[in-house]
Amino acid sequence: MLKVGLTGGIGAGKSEVSRRLAARGAVVIDADRLAREVVEPGTPGLDAVVAEFGDGILTPDGAMDRERVGRIVFADPDRLAALNAIVHPLVGERMKALMDAAPDEAIVVYDVPLLTENELAGMYDVVIVVDAPVETQLDRLTSRRGMAEEDARARIAAQATREERLAIADHVIDNSASLDELDARVGEIWADLARRAAAA
Repeated sequence: MLKVGLTGGIGAGKSEVSRRLAARGAVVIDADRLAREVVEPGTPGLDAVVAEFGDGILTPDGAMDRERVGRIVFADPDRLAALNAIVHPLVGERMKALMDAAPDEAIVVYDVPLLTENELAGMYDVVIVVDAPVETQLDRLTSRRGMAEEDARARIAAQATREERLAIADHVIDNSASLDELDARVGEIWADLARRAAAA
């Protein structure tokens, strides 16, 4: 099994890359998706978040209001650390279960937004960083996700810098160009991953 860490700043386009890797045969484990699952209504994770932040973070139907929680935690590093202390261990458990279920010969891609921040590079055989200029990230967050520019800047500032991410990369994917160029670059990297997996 080849373990690949995929990371990049918010709005850099990791999901585009992970979709293309999955289409080529990778087993993709999406930490963001798991982070949503572990705080779904009725889970111990959501109970713990409500105990920490109060029931004001719930929507009328009892789900976690992710936007409201985001505004709280991305403006306050201590609150972000409190949320991460609840969610990260639960995500880690789910990731391990999915990894254990993957075939021995699989190329398993872990889509981990905070790989750099949590110093997780050593857990992977290969680290891929999806990179885009900050202005591109801002444009995507405000135009495609409807985020206020102030909120988008706060989210970017709460993450590692581009330089910190690039320092841990085995492969860098520049995602500021066309989708055709992105696809070609993913193809090159997939060929390298397949070679490494075969050698292992």
